[in-house]
Amino acid sequence: MPIPDDVTGEEIDKDVRQELLSLPKTLADDVARNLVMVAKLLDEEPEKAYGYSRVALRLASRVPAVREAAGFAAYAVEKYGEALAEFRAARRMTGSVELWPVMADCERGLGRPEKALAMAGEPEVQKLDRAGQVEMRLVAAGARRDMGQTDAAVVTLQSPELASNSVQPWTARLRYAYADALLEVGREDEAREWFAKALEADQGGTTNASDRLAELDGVEFTDALDEDEDENEDDETVAEAPAEPAAPARQDSSDGDAPREGRPEQG
Repeated sequence: MPIPDDVTGEEIDKDVRQELLSLPKTLADDVARNLVMVAKLLDEEPEKAYGYSRVALRLASRVPAVREAAGFAAYAVEKYGEALAEFRAARRMTGSVELWPVMADCERGLGRPEKALAMAGEPEVQKLDRAGQVEMRLVAAGARRDMGQTDAAVVTLQSPELASNSVQPWTARLRYAYADALLEVGREDEAREWFAKALEADQGGTTNASDRLAELDGVEFTDALDEDEDENEDDETVAEAPAEPAAPARQDSSDGDAPREGRPEQG
């Protein structure tokens, strides 16, 4: 797959670069450049990121960082079985528990929420840092909801991290998940409060809390572009209609001038 000339491979994390030192320099550079492309494209163009990850995997399957990158790329395109296999391989190579939450989430993706929930109770969770433990809590709550245990999902998310007023990288997502769980059990007023708290903490725009708040407040959005297209289509229909010279001239009030209401953005 083509890689832009300005991608040198030097952009990768120094720890990953250290892992690549076991490879011949030319090969290490090729792998590094593919890993850079995975990182650049993962959020916006996951299919392309997946393609670059497969190239890196073909070149250096014994490098833990490559297996991890391949896992995240597969996860992004919902190839959960493949992602889980790559994460397991990376964990065997490093002995790290860092990937435990995303491995559990892969189990959810494979339709095995019971397995994900069991992983939330394993000793590995106690070895995670605080961020990892929050991620595990989010996965466990998701598994509860998958199993129809919505009230238990609400309880699962209640934690010191949720109650804290300090804003951490996970705060917005944790508050958002709690609000969503509250809404599912019919506690709408509390849900609105927590969506607002999520929005307050969401400095990076990682959630759509603002849209969810708007929905709860009954705000409807109109897509101006779609409205213009509809009006143009109506105008074309009128222009193409056959002339009726025998009929008296009249004003047609249904040719797109009336305002159209758009659907609210979905959360």
